[in-house]
Amino acid sequence: MSLRTEKVCELIKGLAAEFLARESDRTSIITVTRADVSNDLKNATVYFTVYPEKSEEAALLFAKRRRSEFKKYARDKMKMKRIPFFNFEIDEGEKNRQRIDELSKE
Repeated sequence: MSLRTEKVCELIKGLAAEFLARESDRTSIITVTRADVSNDLKNATVYFTVYPEKSEEAALLFAKRRRSEFKKYARDKMKMKRIPFFNFEIDEGEKNRQRIDELSKE
């Protein structure tokens, strides 16, 4: 991954965290864990976790419904010619890591 791609990933991660915190209904805690961007910077995937877990599906639907609003928000904050298409996903890897941590503590 190039330095530029890494910087764009970090910027998107921060912007997504700000946007989701501001726009969510506060019934669950949404934590953005990472963002991945394609090499051509046309597509970006934002991964997040949700607490409580039972709210994951609702949070994912919320994020996907607000995708176009997030793109406008990112366009205002980012200094790029093209803003990538954003996709939101639940971070299953982070959930698995947390389960392993819980099991190792027992």
